Amino acid sequence: MSYLFTSESVSEGHPDKIADQISDAILDAMLAQDPDSRVACETFVTTGLVVVGGEVTTKAYVEIPEVVRETIKRIGYTKDDYKFDAESCGVMVTLHSQSPDIAQGVDEGSNKEQGAGDQGMMFGYATTETPEYMPMALAFSHRLVKELADIRKQNPGLMPYLRPDAKAQVTIEYDNNDRPRRVHTVVVSTQHDSFIQPKGEGAAAQAEADRLMLEKIRTDVIEHVVKKVIPAEMLDENTIYHINPTGKFVIGGPHGDAGLTGRKIIVDTYGGKGAHGGGAFSGKDSSKVDRSAAYAARHIAKNLVAAGISEEALVQVAYAIGVAKPVSLNVTTYGKARVDMSDAEISRVVSQLFDMRPKAIVERFGLKNPIFSLTAAYGHMGRNAYTDEVEINRVDVKENGSERHEVRRREKKQLEFFSWEKLDHVEQIKKAFGL
Repeated sequence: MSYLFTSESVSEGHPDKIADQISDAILDAMLAQDPDSRVACETFVTTGLVVVGGEVTTKAYVEIPEVVRETIKRIGYTKDDYKFDAESCGVMVTLHSQSPDIAQGVDEGSNKEQGAGDQGMMFGYATTETPEYMPMALAFSHRLVKELADIRKQNPGLMPYLRPDAKAQVTIEYDNNDRPRRVHTVVVSTQHDSFIQPKGEGAAAQAEADRLMLEKIRTDVIEHVVKKVIPAEMLDENTIYHINPTGKFVIGGPHGDAGLTGRKIIVDTYGGKGAHGGGAFSGKDSSKVDRSAAYAARHIAKNLVAAGISEEALVQVAYAIGVAKPVSLNVTTYGKARVDMSDAEISRVVSQLFDMRPKAIVERFGLKNPIFSLTAAYGHMGRNAYTDEVEINRVDVKENGSERHEVRRREKKQLEFFSWEKLDHVEQIKKAFGL
């Protein structure tokens, strides 16, 4: 019997995503100067105000209000009409140092390894549904909101009324064998200007102007967005479209809803497929296994599926705070394994192939580099891994008694982005499983 599954995504202009991007931009600014920075940065945004709080231990000096405003400007909140813009919003900063009780369990010493930054479980998931080994409903949702942002920034003449806030939701119909069959429903809500004014006064004239705006938006979204990013063979005459289903969507962004860091963790991961351990990513340095171990688990799952071990894989890893070695690692194949082994046997092989201690994960993926801002919108998983030369600021601090000297320098460095998406263990996995 066929069934439906739905996932959603939100644009970079969504209030929660603004908060995520600010938190990660501050993290990157600190890591650029001091790779050993410990950062747990939370952001709150609302009408005309940004509040940044949390715990930080770093040698870096960062003009946080400047980072906040540059991030908001890049997203596109640059007009007074939005009631939240980069130049005029207030910025309140309430950061303090990391608890020494936590630090003593996490820091690497002469007689111990770097421990996990917290207890908890993290999940990684992969499936053959899409080329990026991501669930189809989420992959399509990401593509929709990303295309809206690309049009707004790079081709504004196509849909000149677009504003930064947007959401998308896609429902996939599956067949009896769990194969994606078609797109059942597409939901897109995009913030927009009041680009059609009423011809006359009164509620009737306004209602007609709103109807014409919605009609134009619906046509443009289907023609210029949906049909561009969703394969034609997945759409048919029965596909249902809900475009701005509440009607007019002029008030949006932080003026429409407050935003918080870490409130879109399902959008950030697998859209409700697989599982989620509950920990957010943005604003956290890599000593926090909520982030680093989730990346490592995705890397394992993706390489397992790409190697042909299973059509679908879920990897769970769990830690105790201050302890380097995971307390458990488990692989679930949903009965779709292509090797004659139980999930428990597969898990044991995987545990031997991948070093999941926090320090090993950080080194494997280069997680002390300023690479996180790009993860904070359109998903942390399912992205293309790439290398780019980046100019960064470094700070060398020398302390002599009560004197502290800082030497700042700029350097160019080749950085790997989304390195946990690399298929660099496929051959090793095939060999270990005799494929």
